[in-house]
Amino acid sequence: MNDTIASISTSLGVGAISIIRISGNKAIEIANSITKKKRLLEAQSHTIHYDFVIDNENIIDEVLISIMKSPKTFTKEDIVEINCHGGIATTNKVLELLLRNGARLAEPGEFTKRAFLNGRIDLIEAEGVMDLINAKTEKARKLAINQVDGKVSDMIKDLRGEMLTLLANIEVNIDYPEYEDILEITNKEIKEKIKTVEETIKEIIKNSENGKIIKEGIVTVILGRPNVGKSSLLNLLIEEDKAIVTDIEGTTRDIVEGKVNLDGILLNIIDTAGIRKTDDLVESIGVKKSLDLINKADLILYLLNNNEEIKIDDIEIINQIKDKNHIILVNKSDLDEKIDFSKLKDLKFIKISTVNNEGILELKEEIKKIFNLDKIETSDLTYLTNARSIALLKQSLEIIEEIKIGIDQDQMVDMLEIDIKRIWKILGEIIGETYQDELIDQLFSQFCLGK
Repeated sequence: MNDTIASISTSLGVGAISIIRISGNKAIEIANSITKKKRLLEAQSHTIHYDFVIDNENIIDEVLISIMKSPKTFTKEDIVEINCHGGIATTNKVLELLLRNGARLAEPGEFTKRAFLNGRIDLIEAEGVMDLINAKTEKARKLAINQVDGKVSDMIKDLRGEMLTLLANIEVNIDYPEYEDILEITNKEIKEKIKTVEETIKEIIKNSENGKIIKEGIVTVILGRPNVGKSSLLNLLIEEDKAIVTDIEGTTRDIVEGKVNLDGILLNIIDTAGIRKTDDLVESIGVKKSLDLINKADLILYLLNNNEEIKIDDIEIINQIKDKNHIILVNKSDLDEKIDFSKLKDLKFIKISTVNNEGILELKEEIKKIFNLDKIETSDLTYLTNARSIALLKQSLEIIEEIKIGIDQDQMVDMLEIDIKRIWKILGEIIGETYQDELIDQLFSQFCLGK
């Protein structure tokens, strides 16, 4: 934290502009050392300066340099951003000069890590920065920006505040029992307060399922026997000829993936090898991969052939997926009907044709219905989306159950206080008030260089 770091903050390649970012107590000094005019040390904060980057007397590039002085910066350290002409050679040369003159190459996510360690942002806001970079839909962007600007953090801080108030009242009762004008905290009062906190946490977790869908999308697996139209359905949904389509059984031997935006939610669609018994080693590996995906899928689209009888293999797979989110699709509705629909009498199915697009709109509407996509709140997306945070909230619920058991067993208030403190600390872990160094290193290592 005492050294000065530098990194390229834009994608490396041909472009109009590249930005190299420097942060640390020697950021301005180091940047000044590679400029022709040597005037940056006297510059005012939050100003932009026209100059040339030089290597000895050789001009490397014509640049604009932004000076931002501590503490009103992203990292709360001095920051310099050099805007040079885009291009691999020029950008790398400017970075090389900075490193030769005293800067250290930043680790992935180190700028954001410094912002966190210096108190500029909390962990939820830091995770929001990464989500904002990776956002692939408008809803995902809105979700991330609410984390970045602190709305989600405020929700957790409010919960911590309630727990802290309860802890403070318990402490006063324990330390000053002789005072009669203070609120007496009994097991009954604790039970009422804990119930309110429990309901709030459960609501956050429930809403976070929507957040996960918005952030990560819906893992959608297409299953079925060979030659029922799985690859054709994938190509139709993603509007791209990505999967090979032939009349030969076993054409798809490995998984093929694509994405489609459904009202702001990504469907991560996986086309699989046709499920059948085969002596072909490669195809059999593909079939095993298909079956393994059943447990990993958020949604399964199982295809049947309208002009073929339902096979025993079909019934076996349908029985495996009936308790999961699934839609049975009867493809090739444009051909003569030979399927026995009585075998599907208790199941929801949709007739489709990948040749003439029949049933595709109905399929999309059914997906929206299954995941309540029309009801996902878009105006105030204050959801937790990180698995770490959600796991900590669920851990808090487990402790609340222990507190409720303790209350029913008429435990002493000071014993219940221990578990209440545990919840308060766990909520602190979510926003980074308390943390382990290993966790922080692992989290920020997932960021890109220069961020």
